[in-house]
Formats: sequence, structure tokens, C-alpha cells
Amino acid sequence: MTGTASQFARRACIVLSFVLACVAAPPAPAAGAHDWLDVSKRLAHLGGGVDFTPHGTQPGLFNDLIYSDNCAACHRGNSGTQTTYRPYSTWAGSMMANATRDPLFWAALDIANHDAPGSGDYCLRCHTSRGWYGGRVVKAGFGNPDNDVTLGSAGCLLAGQYDSADDLDSDFGGASCHFCHRLMPQGPLGEPGYTDNANAWVDDGDCANTGEFEPCRRGPYTYANGDEQPPHAWVQSAYHAQSEICGLCHNVSSPDTSSGPLKTLKLANGTDTGLPFPIERTFAEWQQSQYAQAPQQTCQNCHMPMSEDPNASACVFTGFPNRSGNLPVHAFAGGNTWVPGIIKGQYGDGIVANGGIDRAASFDQTTAWARQMLGAAAVLTTTIQNYTPPSGSTAGSMAVQVKVTNLSGHKLPSGYAEGRRMWLNLQVRDAANALVFESAAYDGASATLAQDPQARVYEVLQGIYNHNGTNTCDVEDGGGNAMFHFVLNDCIAKDNRIPPLGFQPATSGDPNGYSLRPVGATYPETSPGSGILVNYDIAPYAITVPVGTSGPLTVTARLYFQTSSRDYIEFLRDQAAANGTAAENALCASGPGRPFAVGPQDKTRGQYAYDLWSGAVAGDRVFADGFDGEPVARYGKSPPELMQSASATTP
Repeated sequence: MTGTASQFARRACIVLSFVLACVAAPPAPAAGAHDWLDVSKRLAHLGGGVDFTPHGTQPGLFNDLIYSDNCAACHRGNSGTQTTYRPYSTWAGSMMANATRDPLFWAALDIANHDAPGSGDYCLRCHTSRGWYGGRVVKAGFGNPDNDVTLGSAGCLLAGQYDSADDLDSDFGGASCHFCHRLMPQGPLGEPGYTDNANAWVDDGDCANTGEFEPCRRGPYTYANGDEQPPHAWVQSAYHAQSEICGLCHNVSSPDTSSGPLKTLKLANGTDTGLPFPIERTFAEWQQSQYAQAPQQTCQNCHMPMSEDPNASACVFTGFPNRSGNLPVHAFAGGNTWVPGIIKGQYGDGIVANGGIDRAASFDQTTAWARQMLGAAAVLTTTIQNYTPPSGSTAGSMAVQVKVTNLSGHKLPSGYAEGRRMWLNLQVRDAANALVFESAAYDGASATLAQDPQARVYEVLQGIYNHNGTNTCDVEDGGGNAMFHFVLNDCIAKDNRIPPLGFQPATSGDPNGYSLRPVGATYPETSPGSGILVNYDIAPYAITVPVGTSGPLTVTARLYFQTSSRDYIEFLRDQAAANGTAAENALCASGPGRPFAVGPQDKTRGQYAYDLWSGAVAGDRVFADGFDGEPVARYGKSPPELMQSASATTP
């Protein structure tokens, strides 16, 4: 049976198995039942009745995904600047390469599985390509969805462990090289392509281009006119130079189950739009921006910039063309500078004899690139509009305006919404540099951001409509604690993130722009009726200058980005306890290779994430059990990254 034919047969088996499962599905909740968690669990049908990943290529590939360390032999930089442009070395430290090692992901996964049992299948599809397509999550492959749903959706059936090398025996290598380079823009039988929820089409047939009995490795290059050809099956793919390929994992909606969307978007008045709830929309934000128009600037232009190194090459072999100015660097850098350091410290210290993955330098490189991305994402201007100095016993006043312009190709910030935020810190200092006024002060020791009336915090807050009986979009529980229920959110209470250049929220499928428009904030149109929003925010400040303040006064605005807020980290910890989630080795006791000697071990994943966060200073080593206890590495409370600053001074 050919790869294409076998895929077709397996899909038919999966459809049949789903139909049979539905026959025995639990009954729908009784009329009048309003317990949101109970409803979601019934929708999920513990036991696998609902397929959270019904689209695209399914597990059970005829040709397994090759592990990424296999690619390292040729595509790794071994010395000097090679590590700044070779594909393996630049990919190795990225969050894409380490998506299965991210401790925050695992803590969030446990909550998702509690809220909608089995939904971890949907999360793991992007985070472990080898594990999911290899049939070691929920679906066992070849039309036999017979894995234990609880174990599989919790990642307990994956091969290897967090610090395993990306070799034949590990599923912890994130989005692998072979996965990305086997992606196709449409299905093997001509099925339409997707741009969300990891609904990928993976090439599983023999490579017609080279006549080899393995799938083509797809990329942007062709080899002609006597060029040396790669020592593996290959074919040129325009798809790999298009943003649509990035949309697969960077456009995330509520799980599109075999019964339809798990959650649909509700408006502020409770109206159900019928649209799948938009969890992340980075690709769609780009798609509705000027960057998607001619001359197009793709995701790759920013996140895979061309190497200008005069010796740039894609592999160790000689005879291939020099790639200076024509080699996309597999950096995949975003704004996350915190988690790469955690993964490096916990699993990637380079001490291979101790089980660590040998890529410490790659993690440092990724962090440096992320800081460069953050620094280039926006520009600030600070203007003192008027100033009345204090006089005698009368206080003075000052009106200040800060303009933040988004230079990125999507909203700022973008991506995973939970705990991620950006804010303006504004300080006024006198002639002696004493602090006169501050808005959005941040206490690093407690990781607390002061939410004063003038604080400008850019974020998206997603919630559960009427969770507390308020007939509003609730983002806190009844006790006033922030909620981050990833798979249960069905409304947006706030989205004041700054639009990209040329941003038009309305689309043909969503003419009101409900999935993309700002919420609780107003960005004016560039011209009346254009539907295109400006790509900047203007924050006004009214400041009282105390009596006796000596000028001149200096006003400084600073733009900060933070990967994870205190509220989010505490939510991960507290939900693990409240839900009775087992410590990881107990949760996965019957899984392969257990117990693990790295990672959470005897802790819940939520507690482990909190413990990694709770150090006061990045790199602190704290004794957990008294002076003679085992030292635990801690990584600071997701320290804010300074993106830009701008100052102005009174006469």
C-alpha cells in the first residue's frame, strides 16, 4: 500500500471508530444546567468520544518522522560563526525546538486536560511532532485510537524524557526538522490546506523528484546547472517561503472537534457569534496587516532573516553554493527570553554525561536574538505638552504624552495570551534625580505591577462568559483570582494590544472583525471609513508636581515586555492543587521510562513551574530544605525586558 493510500485507509478507520464511540457517548447535560466545567467535561466525553484533532494528516505515518539530531551531522555549525547561520545550530535553542521541554506548557496542559478531558491531544500536536504523529499521544496510529486517553493527553506515553537528545528514542524535540520539511500546502488527495490548529498535511509518499523511497525534504531551494545535490530526497517548495506554513501553529482557535468548535466567541452582551474562539491570532494579525500586501514581508523575513555572513553555508559539505544573503537563519526568535534560560539550566547545560542536551550556546543565542527582536518591535516618543512649575505653596502640573508605535508585523504583543503583557513605565525625576511621579511601577521582588489609574498595560484578557453569574466576561473567579482556562475561554474582556501597520480587523468570514478587533480600547481609523486602524497608541498622563520640586524635570517612558505574570504562575500552581493533579511521576507512573530523574518528578507540573519562577534573581540557587537541603535552581520571576525608552526635559 502506498503512503497516500494507507493514509486514506487510516482516515476512514478513524472516522469509523469515532462514529462507534459516539454511540456510547454520555448524554447531554440536562436542560437548565449551567455549570461551565460540567458542561465542558460532558462535551469532551472522557474516554475519547470526541476527536480534538480531526483534520489533516493523522498519526500512523508510513514513513516515521526522522529525529532532528540526524540532521545535525550535516547542518550543525561546529565552530566560529557557523553556529550563527547553520540550520540545526540556530534552531536548537529556539522555543520551536524545545516546545516539549517548556515547563509552563506542561503545567497549562494539566489544567486543559482537567477542564476538557482529552484536550491535551490538541495541545501536543504542535508541541511534539514525533510523539503525536508516531501515535504516542491519544491516537495510536493506523486507524486504532486505542491509547489510554488520560495518559496520552497528559504526555505520559511519550518516549524519552526532557533532557534526552533529539534522537531515535525521544519525543521531546518539539517541532522537529523533518516535520517542518515534510509539510505540504494541501492534502495528498488534493484536500484543501489549513492555516490553524496544527491541521497540517505531512508528505508521506515516495519522493518523485529524486526517485527515492522516502518522502521529499521540502525547502525553498532547487539544485540545477550542475549544482551538487543534497544526499537525501528533496524537492523545491514555495510553501516553505510563505507565511501560511507558520499559521499552522501560530493561529490557534478553540479545539475544532469532530462535533464542531468546543467554544465559540461571545460578545460583551453575551451574543454568541458562532465563530471558533480565537485563542491566538498571530498569523491572522499579519494577514490583515500591510505586511501581507505587496511588497509582502513574510513571517520568515523577520523570524528567519537571511545570513549575511560571507561564509554562510547550509551544511558541512563542500561543493554547495555559498549562501551569503540567501540562507534563512532558523532562529525563530520571538519575545520569550525567560523560558529558554530555564530549559538551558534544567536540561541543556551541555553536560551530556549527566543527561543534559548539548546546546547551551544555542539557548544563549536564542535569548540574545529575542532581545534584539524586542528592541526592534516598537519605537517611543515622549512629549511634554505643557508644564506649570510649582509656585510657593501651590503645586505645579504637567501634561505628558507618550506615543508607542508598533513596528512588528502583528499585534504588539502577540502570541500566547496567558500571562503575557507589555506596559509603559513613566517616571518624572527632579534636578537631583529624585523620583517625583511614577506610573506602572514594577516591584521585582514581588513581581507585582502597580495598576494605578493611568497605567498603560497592553494585553489580552480572555475569560468565561457569566462564570460568576455577572452576565459579563469574567476573567476572575468568585474569589477575585485571575483565571486562565485555556480551553474553556469563550469571551474577551480586554484586548488593547497595538495593531500592526495597515491593520484591518474585518475579513470576509468575519465582516465585523470580532476575532481580531480591539476590545475595551479604541484605535482610530487611518482615514474615516477605511476600516484600517492606526499602528500606534498615544498614552496621555496628567501629573501633579509637588510643592518644592526643583527643576528641570526629566520625564522618561520605558516600554517593558514580560513573558509570564505573577497571576499566571500562581494560577498554574493553585489549579494543580485545587484539581488534585498528581505529581508528574505518579501521574505518569505506567508510562515508558518512569520515574523521570529530571523535571517535576515528585511535584505537580504547576508547582514545578512556580518553583522555577519563585527565585528573586535569575540564576539564584536556593536551599529548599534547610541548610543541608538539595539546592534548587531558580530563574527569577520572569524578569521584564526593556524594549525601548524615550525622555524629555522641561526648560
